[in-house]
Amino acid sequence: MTLPNPIMTASGTSGHGAELAPYVELGSLGAVVVKSLSAEPYPGNPAPRVHGTTAGMLNSVGLQGPGVESWLEHDLPPLIAAGARVVASIWGQRVDDFAKAATMLAHAPPEVVAIEVNVSCPNLEDRSRMFAHSPAATAEAVSASAAGGRARWAKLSPNVADLCEIAGAALGAGAESLTLVNTVLGLAIDVETRAPRLGAGGGGLSGPAIHPVAVRAVHDCRVAFPGAPIVGVGGVARETDAIELLLAGAAAVQVGTATFADPRAPALVLAGVERWCEEHQVARLAELIGAAGG
Repeated sequence: MTLPNPIMTASGTSGHGAELAPYVELGSLGAVVVKSLSAEPYPGNPAPRVHGTTAGMLNSVGLQGPGVESWLEHDLPPLIAAGARVVASIWGQRVDDFAKAATMLAHAPPEVVAIEVNVSCPNLEDRSRMFAHSPAATAEAVSASAAGGRARWAKLSPNVADLCEIAGAALGAGAESLTLVNTVLGLAIDVETRAPRLGAGGGGLSGPAIHPVAVRAVHDCRVAFPGAPIVGVGGVARETDAIELLLAGAAAVQVGTATFADPRAPALVLAGVERWCEEHQVARLAELIGAAGG
């Protein structure tokens, strides 16, 4: 797959459809990655779901979504009308759920260019451990998602002892690319009420606080799997954040939490990357990818 540029939105931060269209020319981005979808509608977690932290955001939205069928009917058409290339993110609680969601996407329009397999969700067939915490479970979910007939990007969790082992399992199961990384587990407590600030207790930390975690993950997986395309995500708020991930080994970059502060963030990062490359006389993206070495 070839995208026109390396900047995308990140799943879960720009809605299921064309919510950012009033602020960003969606067709100008490399792709729009939508919020994760399950085969069936899912209500998500109780409120409150989001809490701002010193250097980022905790969220416990709980993968709320309309389901693939409703998304195809109502949310995808405005994205296509806006000229976007679309990456559909999917999740499930069982391996069969991934297969079902992917199968429902098999006949989606060609503007859906890839499926991002979000394995950072509980596996009900394995005591609710996250798929992304097990090489075998990750491989099963990625393999099941082949039913979508599109390139599969495995979105992995940094909350593991050996990320390269999980990445290797995903690639071995047919993932064409790795998306690194999902949120870091976190918890915030209200000192007055002495209770967690999120309705479901803990949540996922995103934003600038996890950027070095993402850079390390991309770098380590690039060294371990030099031929595998990597999408870097985590704390990208300005062009130098994106450049850093490219130097670490990413071929493309997603902008997520920054859109909550400024919905123009993906476009601003893209413009900044173009400007940085001109100023540093970088003619081709390949000059940057993995240039930081091993």
